[in-house]
Amino acid sequence: MVTPFLAWLVAGGLKFLVNSVRAGQWAFQLVGYGGMPSNHSAIVSSMTTLIAWREGIEHPAFGVALTLAFIVMLDANSLRGEMGKHAMMLNRLTADAAHGVLRERMGHSKTEIAAGVAVGGVVATIAYYLLVKQ
Repeated sequence: MVTPFLAWLVAGGLKFLVNSVRAGQWAFQLVGYGGMPSNHSAIVSSMTTLIAWREGIEHPAFGVALTLAFIVMLDANSLRGEMGKHAMMLNRLTADAAHGVLRERMGHSKTEIAAGVAVGGVVATIAYYLLVKQ
């Protein structure tokens, strides 16, 4: 439980800093789906990496974790990206409606996903050597 939480915390902190630098101000309004790095990718890759370190890549748990990680990353790149496109079109069609604006930035680019995988892998490796393998 500690490792995915740490990966989420590190990725979220990095995402906030990246968004703040890009916006030129504190970017509290940009917290959420999308952005660099992908929190979801960091979480699932941290667990996959930790299982690889602890159990080995031959263990069935590693196969399950890797499969889950691929599903999450494909979803982040394709399905959530398409949802963002739909939100953009709906916002254009209903610009005068009183309901408010739908969030358009939902998915991740391949670079944002890769950065999330890197964050998750690094966090899991550090956690393994500091907390598990002593």
